[in-house]
Amino acid sequence: MTAPAASRYQGMLQIVRFNWPFYCVALTALALGASLAALAPPGIRLPLLGGIGLALFWLAASVIASHWIYDRSPLRTWRWVLPALRTAPARWINLHAGLDESTPALRALLPGSTGRVLDIFDAAEMTEPSIVRARALASNAVTPEPADYRHLPLRDGTCDAAFLLLSAHELRRPESRAALFRELHRVLAGGGKVILAEHLRDLPNFLAFGPGFLHFHSRRAWLAAVKGCFEIEREFRITPFVAVLVLRRSS
Repeated sequence: MTAPAASRYQGMLQIVRFNWPFYCVALTALALGASLAALAPPGIRLPLLGGIGLALFWLAASVIASHWIYDRSPLRTWRWVLPALRTAPARWINLHAGLDESTPALRALLPGSTGRVLDIFDAAEMTEPSIVRARALASNAVTPEPADYRHLPLRDGTCDAAFLLLSAHELRRPESRAALFRELHRVLAGGGKVILAEHLRDLPNFLAFGPGFLHFHSRRAWLAAVKGCFEIEREFRITPFVAVLVLRRSS
């Protein structure tokens, strides 16, 4: 997530850097599988070759899809944010889990507004190694305020918009996501909006990322998380792989 990428391949390379152990294990397994296939009898060789072919497809597809999404699509220019909101907020918050490359663009897109940047990383909740690597490698332009997603440091109704840009999926438990949206409902003023941008656990992401799509949450899971707090005002896709939900605060 940056605004925009510093090189033609920065976004793709970031994904590989954050997930390099997965790629190393996959390539090692492929090499071992190829060696076994060469020695195996025909009845075993064909299934092995089929598995190798599928793994190679997903490795290539994940890299190509990442390049498309993070380097070639409009996603990381963030210029789609203001049309999604339709009305520029006077007060907004941007929530992330340690890797923030959208805030400089949001400040440029929303001149005259007041924005706060909150880091909602929770070591007990967000235990996947990839987020630890992402935090270690991040060089954020804006220093965030550490915040508990269950108790955001804002008074009731003091915000017009909240941004969750490819970050909220790090909350792995349904009750944690629901707690976050309850807090957003509290701090947002009437008619306030949340921009939620996420990969979904759906067919396009399965085709691109294989079993890795299980890291994402389904649309149904997001709807369950916002139930009673927010209603979907509109939704759209940036590439087939990233869904944007514009959520309006329920009264």
